[in-house]
Amino acid sequence: MPELPEVETLAAILAERAVGREIARVLPVAVSVLKTYDPPLSSLEGRTVTAVARHGKFLDLATEGPHLVVHLAKAGWLRWRDGLPETPPRPGKGPLALRLLLAGPERSGFDLTEAGTRKGLAVYVVRDPQEVPGIARLGPDPLDGSFTLETFAGLLRGVRHRIKGVLRDQSVIAGIGNAYSDEILHAARMSPYRLASDLTEEEIAGVYEAMGTTLRSAVERSRGLAATDLKGEKRDGLRVHGRAGQPCPVCGDTVREVSFRDSALQYCPTCQTGGKPLADRRLSRLLK
Repeated sequence: MPELPEVETLAAILAERAVGREIARVLPVAVSVLKTYDPPLSSLEGRTVTAVARHGKFLDLATEGPHLVVHLAKAGWLRWRDGLPETPPRPGKGPLALRLLLAGPERSGFDLTEAGTRKGLAVYVVRDPQEVPGIARLGPDPLDGSFTLETFAGLLRGVRHRIKGVLRDQSVIAGIGNAYSDEILHAARMSPYRLASDLTEEEIAGVYEAMGTTLRSAVERSRGLAATDLKGEKRDGLRVHGRAGQPCPVCGDTVREVSFRDSALQYCPTCQTGGKPLADRRLSRLLK
């Protein structure tokens, strides 16, 4: 799933290539991705792109009128293309969900695609991004200058949930998903099963520092890359997530995995749990 660093880079790519340009056509291919109907998708056509922003894991393409807001979900992606075909795409079983064409003879723009059968890609056309329910409920952004250690400590105070689930909760902190929460906790040398309310001041500071370092490092590694290279860069930069059975790059112990109904976490026993393996409760409700 694209998380904060990848969406941040996609926003930068769109800002560089689309701001100041007019939207010629917006072509829905999979109508199911459209979550709003007023304003209509066609209201974007003829509008000039004025800015591109990120809200958590949401992309926000602003015009002087409506906003086009996209959530890529688990398997969605944005592909910038030069020389888009003149023939409109036809609905079918392929991954293409929506195409946006910018005005100009080069016929540049982007495709929104989604792989797999479990569809979650969502597109909204709204007058204000806060009209999108997922944006309205977002917690603070961890890369915002106002997100201080004191802010983070306040969010954890009295929260009797595992720290892994707290980091992933978009209403608590915006933009962190399954992969980067694993990476943050590994960097902080903390068990994903620790209760947030039980953390000491020193441990909270350690997680806060690991969060900033991990996310900023991922953004920096992705800076300047093409959208097609972002997934590979994310995968190559991860230390424990997706690396079950491989040696921990810090201590050499074997990275372990805990599976749940629709996700899995990875961790290093030596670095994070005192050498003890975590219980594998596949039906855990916390980490959905």
